[in-house]
Amino acid sequence: MISTRQLAYQYSGGAELRFEDIDVAQGGVLLLRGVSGSGKSTWLALAAGLLSPGGGDITVAGQSLQVQGKVAGDAWRARTIGFLPQKLHLSAALTVHANLAIAQWAAGQPQDDARIREALKALGVQELAARKPAQLSGGQAQRVALARAVLLKPQVILADEPTASLDDDAARQAVQLLQATARQQGATLVIATHDSRVAASLDGQIGFQPLFLGRE
Repeated sequence: MISTRQLAYQYSGGAELRFEDIDVAQGGVLLLRGVSGSGKSTWLALAAGLLSPGGGDITVAGQSLQVQGKVAGDAWRARTIGFLPQKLHLSAALTVHANLAIAQWAAGQPQDDARIREALKALGVQELAARKPAQLSGGQAQRVALARAVLLKPQVILADEPTASLDDDAARQAVQLLQATARQQGATLVIATHDSRVAASLDGQIGFQPLFLGRE
C-alpha cells in the first residue's frame, strides 16, 4: 500500500510542493494528474525513494521513506519498485535479454535467464530477446521496458507518462497492459500523466483513485 501524510518537497530556489494525503490499498491503482510542473514526476520520485521528503511522510509497502539511508534505500527500491519511465532508457548496445539481465545485476541478484524469458513471454515479446532496441517498434520497446520494470516482481509499479506520443488505440492498449501486469503480480499501480485518455480508461475500475496535483 501507499500512504502519505502532509507530504511536501522543495527544490532549491523553487516553490514548495505540497501534496494531498492519500491511502492506496495494495493492488489498487492511483492516477496522478496535473499540468507540467505540478509535481507528478516529483511525487513518483518520492514514492520510489529517489528523493527524500522535505516535510511529512510517505509510506510505501510498509516502509517509511523518511528514514531510509542510501544503501538501505537502494536495496529496498530494487526489491519493491518497478519503474517505467517516459524515456525508456534501454541500452542501445545491448540485446533485449541483456537489458533485463542488467536489472538483475543492479539489484544484486544473479542472472536468472528463466525469469527473464518468463517476463518477456508475459509481455508478448519473448521472440525479441536477441534484438537490440533500434530494431524494435515503439510499442515493442515499451513492452520490453515494462518487462524490465516487473522482472523482480515488485510490489509497486510506477509509470511516468506511459501514453505520451501514442495514438488512441495504442494509448488504450498501454493502459490495459499496465493494469493487467499489475493485477497479475498483485502490485499497486501508480500512473502519472496529463493525458485525459488514461483517466477515461481507468474510470470505474475497482481500486482506482485519482489525485489531482496543482490546477487541473
